[in-house]
Amino acid sequence: MRRLPLRRLVTLATLAVVGAATLGSTAACGDDSDGAGGSSGPVTLRLGYFPNITHAPAVVGVEKGIFAEKLGTNVKLDPKTFNAGPAAIEAVFSGALDATYIGPNPTVNAFSKSKGEAVRVISGAASGGVALVVKPGIAGAQDLKAKKIATPQLGNTQDVAIRYWLKQQGLTTTKEGGGDVKIVPQENAQTVETFNSGAIDGAWVPEPFVSRLVNAGGKVLVDERDLWPDKKFVITNLLVSTKFLKAHPDVVQKLVDGQVAANEFVNTKPDEAQQAISDAIGKITGKPLDLKLIKQAWPTLEFTNDPISSSLKAGLDHAVDVDLTEPVDLKGLYDLKYLNNALKAQGKPEVVQP
Repeated sequence: MRRLPLRRLVTLATLAVVGAATLGSTAACGDDSDGAGGSSGPVTLRLGYFPNITHAPAVVGVEKGIFAEKLGTNVKLDPKTFNAGPAAIEAVFSGALDATYIGPNPTVNAFSKSKGEAVRVISGAASGGVALVVKPGIAGAQDLKAKKIATPQLGNTQDVAIRYWLKQQGLTTTKEGGGDVKIVPQENAQTVETFNSGAIDGAWVPEPFVSRLVNAGGKVLVDERDLWPDKKFVITNLLVSTKFLKAHPDVVQKLVDGQVAANEFVNTKPDEAQQAISDAIGKITGKPLDLKLIKQAWPTLEFTNDPISSSLKAGLDHAVDVDLTEPVDLKGLYDLKYLNNALKAQGKPEVVQP
């Protein structure tokens, strides 16, 4: 099978602007650095995130004013929401976004396309919250033959996960939707409708769509946590553009301080965090996310500052194994000194990079 180059896995718009980002020709908003690696005047930090449960630290951090408090009066927070990783990466590459919460596969794509120049991972955010939900009559992998299973996007993190898992079960897939199991990429918002109509037999998706499908009569066939050591794998990490990082390391430190504080809030005040997520999603989308759904999905997630880099590397290896990408050298992707500064200040163990 011919492998699909990484450039086919990102948007054309991303490709059109990545060169500019790599060369550093697009200035970050508020870039009035004094040239010594600090910020001499007011700075605007444009922070991206998705309005969903797997981005809970970001949603809560914005909604409860945690980021604003940590950033201080000299930094203006400009939050921006996205529905998919490629769009957020496009914004980073074009200079419209300084940092973003994002999944592992778009992270790898961004690092690879910019030849390791454009982005750095500075913290983790969340682990887990992904499953394969199927019709009740499907009891095991072999029952999936000739069935249609949805994933969010060709080559995205969940798409790679199911193709790799199916291969381990001796089942084939193709990028064109052929093979033993028919993989149907579609927007997560469509999955409940297509599941109910019978157009698909299941889906490998993140929360809250796992819970929505279960509530629609589906059952969890594979909880992805069960496929990883210690049931931990990165679903969301925090990424920053290297241009902004070099210009404003002090602001990046404050942002990571906010991430650590937001995770502390999420983990110690789950009821308040869940309500904040429901309220915030309501403001963003016009319809609050059902609080019962959030509570149902909550136990499948772990909100951790550790980016679990070993799982990102393994996910890349899985993508190579199922012919969805070429190998990528990830050396230099992580810059965790800001995270460890924040953890050390709170007397918490530092994250050791493997």
